[in-house]
Amino acid sequence: MYRWLLLILLVMLLGLQYRLWFGEANLRQVWQLEDKILEQREINQQLAERNKRLEAEVQDLKQGLSALEERARSEMGMVRKGETFFQLIEPEPENPRR
Repeated sequence: MYRWLLLILLVMLLGLQYRLWFGEANLRQVWQLEDKILEQREINQQLAERNKRLEAEVQDLKQGLSALEERARSEMGMVRKGETFFQLIEPEPENPRR
C-alpha cells in the first residue's frame, strides 16, 4: 500500500518538475521575460528623461526669447544687427602619399 502511494507521489513530482522545466511557460522563459522587462524599464526611464528635457525646452520656448534666439543662432546661423559673424574653417589634412 505505502509502496504504491510513494510511487504515485514520485510520478506526480516528476510530472510537475517536467512542466516546470520543459512545459509551457517554463522557468527559462520566465527568466527571459524578466530580463526583457528590466531592459524595457531602462528604456522607459531614458525616454521619460528625454520627455522631461523636451517639455522643459517647449516651456522655455513658449515663455522666453533666449532659447528661441539661441536656437536661431545655432541652427540657422542668424546674427543680430551690428554683430559680425566669423566662420572658422579647419585646414584639410595633408596627403601623405605625395
